[in-house]
Amino acid sequence: MACPRGASHSFVTMMDRLRAATIVAIFLIFTFLCMPIQWLLLKLGSRRARTFPHWYHRQVANLFGLRIRLVGTPIRDEGVLIVANHTSWADIVIFSAVMPISFVSKAEVARWPLFGTLARLQRTVFVERDRRSATREKRDEIRERLLAGDALVLFPEGTSHDGNHVLPFKSALLGAAEARLDSGAHVRVQPVTAAFTGLHGMPMGRENRPLFAWYGDMEMAPHLWEALLAGPVDVVIQFHEPLSLDLLDRKALAAEAERLVRTGLADALAGRI
Repeated sequence: MACPRGASHSFVTMMDRLRAATIVAIFLIFTFLCMPIQWLLLKLGSRRARTFPHWYHRQVANLFGLRIRLVGTPIRDEGVLIVANHTSWADIVIFSAVMPISFVSKAEVARWPLFGTLARLQRTVFVERDRRSATREKRDEIRERLLAGDALVLFPEGTSHDGNHVLPFKSALLGAAEARLDSGAHVRVQPVTAAFTGLHGMPMGRENRPLFAWYGDMEMAPHLWEALLAGPVDVVIQFHEPLSLDLLDRKALAAEAERLVRTGLADALAGRI
């Protein structure tokens, strides 16, 4: 039985701790076996370098007890910029388990032990958001990746939060959606809502969501351990209708994407989807 964050852990049994420790051990062994495979695929320029992380994260999601329910239809077989709310480190596993993708991330993630290496192996675009000139350069790199057919996930809130609300979307990197396909149309932008909705098959209250939401000054390792102790969690991933700069300017597109994601989160947390 899971305890709310900050409550007594007297209900956490030895079996819970043994289960969590076993999951961590399997995750580390499995990850260190998969890393050289992905490195080799990248070196060889294999198309499987896009899809192998998808397979890997599907196994990790099952191992961690992340039970994903997909709502809506993701864009496939063309470059797409996915814009989503950001709640937790688990978002990386969840989105990657749904489809082959890469991420746009803050530059400091590249320096994190293990997770920075995993991000690089998944062809993450790292952005120094405090440098405006660097942001422009990365926007061009994102544009090239989209035109090459990649699906990239951008978290336009700029940070993670408690999972109970959506922060304002920043429009700076959405300029990459100005890229035009061979047809002349702009690359499409697909808003996506991620919502942590259940724990052990029961509706999750807002007091338990911080067991999985990772934000502020939380340290990664203790938070991951607490999440594994809590047990299986249900997640709703809702793909909304795509948007385009063919019809909206950049700031209007950011505002509309934010509205769709915010509405989706409210509906998911209320059990309406």
